[in-house]
Amino acid sequence: MAASVFLLLLTTNALAGGNLGSGFARRQRMKPASSVPTASDIDFATRQAKALLVHERLCAEYGAPFPFFSTKDPLSELVSALLSHRTKNADSHRAYQELRATLPTWEAVRDAPTEAVQHAIRACTWPEQKAPRIQAVLREISERCGTDAPCALDFLAEMPVPEARAWLESISGVGPKTSAATLLFSTLRIPAMPVDSHHHRVAQRLALIGPKVGEGPAHKLLEALLPPGWDAQQVYDHHEAFMFHGQKCCYFSSPACGRCVVLHQCPFGQARLERSA
Repeated sequence: MAASVFLLLLTTNALAGGNLGSGFARRQRMKPASSVPTASDIDFATRQAKALLVHERLCAEYGAPFPFFSTKDPLSELVSALLSHRTKNADSHRAYQELRATLPTWEAVRDAPTEAVQHAIRACTWPEQKAPRIQAVLREISERCGTDAPCALDFLAEMPVPEARAWLESISGVGPKTSAATLLFSTLRIPAMPVDSHHHRVAQRLALIGPKVGEGPAHKLLEALLPPGWDAQQVYDHHEAFMFHGQKCCYFSSPACGRCVVLHQCPFGQARLERSA
C-alpha cells in the first residue's frame, strides 16, 4: 500500500490537468491531432497512478465508501451472479426471488425439472439457457464437495484469492466476472474485483486497458493496477465507483464528457470534445 501511495504522489502532478508526463506528451505531439492514446502508449506505472487518481475522484463524486448491497452466502451469490448476466438488476433480482420462493433449497433447484427452473427465472434474459446451466453448476459443486446437497462454498475463504477464483472458474459456465462477484459480493467479502460492462467501458475510455480488450481479459489487467494490500471494501468501492460513473455520466451512447470529473485523465473524452468544438 505504501509503495502505491508513493507512486501516486510521484505521478499525480503529471496526470492532473490531462498531462500524462513529458515523455508521453512528446510522443503525442508526433501523432496526428485526432489520435487517441491507448493503454499500450502508457507505461504500467503511469496507468496504475491514473487508476488510483481516478479512483479517488470517482469515490469522492459518488460518495464512497459504498455499503455492500448483498448479504447472500457464497453459493446463493453464485446463482444470483449467473442470473444477472446481461440482465437488468431489477429483473435478475425478481428472477432470484421467484426461484427461491418456488424452490426454497439449492438441492431442490438442482433436482427439479429444468422447465420448472426456467419458469421460475423467466424474468431474466435467456432463462432457457440459464436454467440448465445453473442446475449443471449445482450438480458439479455437489460432486466436488461429495455431499448430497450443494455445499455453501465457505471453504473458499481459506484459499488465496487466485486459487479461490480458479476453483470457481474451473466450473463450466463460471467466468471471471461471476467468480469475482461470488467472492466479493457474498458474505465472504474477499477482495476479488468484478468488471461489468459499465466498469469496462470507463476503463477503456480512460486508456487503462486497450481498445480491443474484452470484459473477461480485462479482469486481470485492471486488478493488477490496484494496490495488493487493498481489502474487500476498497476493491468494492473501486468497482462501484467505476460502475456508477458508467451509469450516470460515461454512457455507452452520448457520454456526458463536458461534466465528467475525470475528463483530464480521459483521452477519449478530450478527443470527443475537441471534435465537437
